[in-house]
Amino acid sequence: MTSHLHVYMGTLILEKMAGLTYCIALSSSSYYGMRYFSTVSNDPDTHDDFKPATKHESSGISLSDVVEKDVKDNPVMIYMKGVPDFPQCGFSSLAVRVLKHYDAPLSARNILEDPELKSAVKAFSHWPTFPQIFIKGEFVGGSDIILNMHQNGELKELLKDIKSNQ
Repeated sequence: MTSHLHVYMGTLILEKMAGLTYCIALSSSSYYGMRYFSTVSNDPDTHDDFKPATKHESSGISLSDVVEKDVKDNPVMIYMKGVPDFPQCGFSSLAVRVLKHYDAPLSARNILEDPELKSAVKAFSHWPTFPQIFIKGEFVGGSDIILNMHQNGELKELLKDIKSNQ
């Protein structure tokens, strides 16, 4: 097995190790995180379980319908980089921490898993960045807006009748 190290725009990239490409973002003194990009090999011995799959492709439901249903069916919906227990960017992490403060049920989708989902969410909200937070079926904004609403009391008011059943 061969591997290659590359530095690209401050990012150390270790390629092609065990069928995955590893990307480690480094700053001058701290480690920011690791992301995995799956690669599909033309190797006939590659098992189908390890090939990427679009989860909604076979269901006949468009991704715009999935986003609409997510927003409608979940009192608090966040489209983010990563998942609430393991955010993969600082803005997503901030949004999750603020929302968890209110003990509201938090539903989320990881936009890093599906570039088409990411595009569908952007088209639905007409907002270019992530995370994107929807509360009671309405687009609220990103982490900066949620933080501002938390600081001025608006978020508490908006979430007062939404409580977790746990």
